[in-house]
Amino acid sequence: MAAVSRAWLLSDAPASRAQARWGRRYQLWLAFRRNPLAVAGLAVVLAMLALALAAPLLATHDPGVQSLANRLAPPSSEHWLGTDELGRDSWSRLLYGGRVTLGMVVAVVILVAPLGLIVGCVAGYAGGIVDKLLMRVTDVFLAFPRLILALAFVAAMKPGIESAVIAIALTAWPPYARLARAETLTIRNTDYVAAVQMTGASPWRIICRHVAPMCLPSLTVRVTLDMSSIILTAAGLGFLGLGAQPPIPEWGTMIASARRFILEQWWVPVIPGIAIFTASLAFNLLGDGLRDVLDPKQR
Repeated sequence: MAAVSRAWLLSDAPASRAQARWGRRYQLWLAFRRNPLAVAGLAVVLAMLALALAAPLLATHDPGVQSLANRLAPPSSEHWLGTDELGRDSWSRLLYGGRVTLGMVVAVVILVAPLGLIVGCVAGYAGGIVDKLLMRVTDVFLAFPRLILALAFVAAMKPGIESAVIAIALTAWPPYARLARAETLTIRNTDYVAAVQMTGASPWRIICRHVAPMCLPSLTVRVTLDMSSIILTAAGLGFLGLGAQPPIPEWGTMIASARRFILEQWWVPVIPGIAIFTASLAFNLLGDGLRDVLDPKQR
């Protein structure tokens, strides 16, 4: 059965469009699988997402329960990663903190990827004054460092998870718009777009059905590579007290509250730092692998 399925996927003469699509996806997976670092990055990302989703089942303690008698306890059989300055279990807080930090990253991507794609495709396809106006707005956002601009937006709003997500999203979309515009400038001059125009299709239909899907591979790679910077920005806002507010467990907030114990009870701030480093590295490895597979220039 496996041999038949593999032969069906790798057929040079697919009998249907569905078979052709699945064959293309299988070939991309085979190319991706040849990169062991990318596979390792994918495995780590999936493992961290699974741990975060299963936090209520895997946590050994309530992440918010304090036990001052056990404050700053080292790792043990009762507290696998020790406890923090208020006696809260670090393992449980790390799991629930992953839900907050990774959830913020997912929320930012859901907001910025469609926004950047739409702005870039409209600017590239419309051209003229529309292109100039949208790109000048994009340049304004690109002129400021992402973290500094995010700090300004959060400072203008109430500190919290929602404000941090909105602030990061407002600063993260311009590179996606630039990338989508560059792809659209190439795609809009192709023969198949000219053929669709001759059928009387509206500009919005052409953008949504024929231009935007062609921009998705490059955008997917850029989003994956940007995940690490989004994680660092979210953690940075939490570290500065502008992201998740105590007692909500969040990796950046955990480091901020425990940084004064770095020389003596080093495990308290180091453990969430390792989680941030691991997540950022895994997304970078995954993005590199996707770039090698999806970017035609890398083949």
